[in-house]
Amino acid sequence: MTKNHEKLGVFSRMVHAGAFDDPLGAVNVPIYQSSTFAFRSADHGAALFDGKEEGYIYTRIGNPTIRCFENCVASLENGARGIATSSGLGAVTTVYLALLGQGEHLVSTASVYGPSRSVVEKHLSRFGVKATFVDTSNLHELEAAITPNTRLVYVESPSNPSMQVTDIAAAARIAHDRGCLLAVDNTFASPYLQRPLDLGADISLHSVTKFLNGHADVVGGMIVTKDLELHAKLRSVMVAFGCNMDPHQAYLALRGVKTLGLRIDRAQQSAMTVATWLEAHPKVEWVRYVGLPSHPQHQLASKQMLGFGSMISFELRGGLNAGKKVMDSVQLATLAVSLGGVESLIEHPASMTHAGMSRENRLAAGITDGLVRYSVGIENVEDIIADLNQALDKA
Repeated sequence: MTKNHEKLGVFSRMVHAGAFDDPLGAVNVPIYQSSTFAFRSADHGAALFDGKEEGYIYTRIGNPTIRCFENCVASLENGARGIATSSGLGAVTTVYLALLGQGEHLVSTASVYGPSRSVVEKHLSRFGVKATFVDTSNLHELEAAITPNTRLVYVESPSNPSMQVTDIAAAARIAHDRGCLLAVDNTFASPYLQRPLDLGADISLHSVTKFLNGHADVVGGMIVTKDLELHAKLRSVMVAFGCNMDPHQAYLALRGVKTLGLRIDRAQQSAMTVATWLEAHPKVEWVRYVGLPSHPQHQLASKQMLGFGSMISFELRGGLNAGKKVMDSVQLATLAVSLGGVESLIEHPASMTHAGMSRENRLAAGITDGLVRYSVGIENVEDIIADLNQALDKA
């Protein structure tokens, strides 16, 4: 039986939510590395398959370690239940497959994570699913894109990598007024800084790989729903397509969540310093960090987020070639995709994470050829700036 942690503060829930009383007294949730689970009797097995009893049958369907992780993140999101998947894209695809059918329509953020867009345009389109990608930070564009066949509005806020912020509460009202569900990719903010379900969204999802785990050693995804009926619909699709998380992944991610707030507090404090420094640098054309007053949606971010996070995008005056030189010259930061870990990472979206998009679509989404994405880690901020400074000197 899972303990009730609803009345605890957010740091206490990060440490304790989802845990249960282990019969052997284990302080940490054990890794139930078992593919299948024994039934007490034939009637017990039948009752589990029929849904009349709670319990475990087969790890693709459910597992105690995974369930603890699901309950932990659901608690942090103030949601009904969670669904852990084998990757962040597995979470995205589960949402799409559960809620979109032939001839139905999706409206999404133009600068959404590249594969989240590609899976619709290149794969689900073969089965008759249609999509329109717009600047969802512009509510007029969002509302105008919804058609009678639209079933799902899917936004990223802040978006990857253009750092656009969408008014989640307003997007929820627009979606619900038109009979649609709203899903929010909350990866960049995490439940520590933003809770979309509290703002009216129906679904909040994450790449667990990023901030939730935070140590660059797990690939996973998470879906949290506002109500149990929607949870059941999405879980049935996850089970049917077999993209469940592994128990060991869940164990490591649970460990990561315990320090989520501490890691983000450290990283976002440094990110503000780094972003301010970059904005004043003569070789930098522009900086997009939601904590800067110069960010177009800074006031909105201040209202709907509890902090500004640690993701920065910027472009150098020398364009793509200068950006490449910087990325090849950093010594502390690692040139690699992903984000939200303890280590600082730098990458080039146009040739890496968003290479699957056409150049026309990338530019329309604000992803310029010279845009550099930087995930600020927990290193000493003086070392981060010194590293960027020596790299910029070579650009």
